[in-house]
Amino acid sequence: MKTTFQSVAIFVASASVALLTSCGGGQNAGQQMQQAAPQIAVMTVEQGTSDLVSAYPATIKGKTDIDIRPQVSGFITKVHVDEGQHVRKGQTLFTIDQVQFQAAVDQAKAAVALAQTSVNTAALTAKTKQELFAKNIISEYENQLAQNSLAQAQAQLAQAQAGLVTAQKNLAYTVVTAPSDGVVGKIPAREGSLASPSMVQPLTTVSDTGDVYAYFSLTEKDLLGMTDNGASTLDARIKSMPAVQLKLADGTIYPVEGKVATVSGTIDNTTGSSTVRALFKNSNGMLRSGSTGQVLIPNHLDNIISIPQKATSEIQGKKFVYVVNDSNKVVSVPVEISPLDDGKNYIVLSGLQPGQRIAVEGVGTIVRDGITITPTDPKQQPQQEQQPQQ
Repeated sequence: MKTTFQSVAIFVASASVALLTSCGGGQNAGQQMQQAAPQIAVMTVEQGTSDLVSAYPATIKGKTDIDIRPQVSGFITKVHVDEGQHVRKGQTLFTIDQVQFQAAVDQAKAAVALAQTSVNTAALTAKTKQELFAKNIISEYENQLAQNSLAQAQAQLAQAQAGLVTAQKNLAYTVVTAPSDGVVGKIPAREGSLASPSMVQPLTTVSDTGDVYAYFSLTEKDLLGMTDNGASTLDARIKSMPAVQLKLADGTIYPVEGKVATVSGTIDNTTGSSTVRALFKNSNGMLRSGSTGQVLIPNHLDNIISIPQKATSEIQGKKFVYVVNDSNKVVSVPVEISPLDDGKNYIVLSGLQPGQRIAVEGVGTIVRDGITITPTDPKQQPQQEQQPQQ
C-alpha cells in the first residue's frame, strides 16, 4: 500500500508539473505569435494630384554689375558719391587730378596752332610756285618741292589735331561717371589715393538692381526631364514654365514672382550642371547684388501616386517599398521614383498600383520582407508608439 501511495503521489506531482509547463508554454507561444505580427501603420495607395515645389540655391546679381576702373593714372581729388547711393547714368563718381591733363591739352592746342601756321605758309608758297611754273619761270622740280612742303605741313597739322583729341579725351577721363543707373558698391579708394588703369581692385561697382537675376543650377538629368528626353525644345519649355518664387536668406518669400529667363548653352563638366537665370523685378530696391536665397519652382502633376519618403528603403541605389498583401504579409517591391520631391514625399513613376497597401512605419527596422504584420491606421500610430513609454 505504501508503494502504491508513493506511486500515486509521484504521478500527481508529475502531472502538476506537466500542467504548469503546458500553461507556461502556451503563454510563450502566444507571446511569440504576438511578436511575429507587429502592429505597423499601413496606407492604401491612391492616385491624385500634387503641387511639389523644387528649391534650388541661388545667388542674386544685379541686371548689370559694372566695375568702375580709371582710364588714366592720377591721384583722386574728389569722391562725389557714397557706398549704397543710387546714381543715374552720367552722374560724376570720382575726379582725378586734372592739372597735368589740362596742361597736355593746352600744349596740344599750341601744337595745332603752330601746325596750322605752317600749313598756311606752305600753302602760300605752293600757290606762288605754281603760278611761276605755269609761266615757265621755275622748273617743275622746284614747283614739286613746294607742293611736297605743303603736304608735309598738312600731315603735321593732322598729327597735331589727333594729339589734341587724345589730350582732350584723357582730360575727360579724369571725371569718372556712372555708365548706367544703379547702386554704388564698396569704395576702397578715397581722396588722395592713386588711381591707375592697372589697378587690381576697381574704384567701385555700379549695380543696376531695378531688375535682378537669380542664378541657380540644373543638372543634366533635370534638363533632359524638362525636354521630355528630346520631345520638346528647351526654349519652348522655358517659355511655358510657371512663375517662380524667391526664398530669401531669412526664410521669407520675396513678394514679387519671377520668371526663368535663360539656360546656359553648356554643361559644366566639373559639376555636371548648367546655369539658369531667373529675372525678378526689384523696384523697391529690396534685393541687392551678392545676396543669396533659393529659387522655388512649382510643379503641378495630375494622376500621380505619392507616398511618404519614410515608406521607402534604398538598396544599391534602388528604392523599395513594402507592399502588404491580403494575408497581411509584407513583400518588398522595387519602385521608380521621380526626381521631383518636396523633401517629405516621393512621386512613384512605376512599381505600385492604386489600391495596394504599403507599410509606412518601421521600414528599415521592424518591417522586413516576408514577415506578417497587423495593419493599423497611420493616424493611430503615434498614440500606439506612446503607450510603451507610459
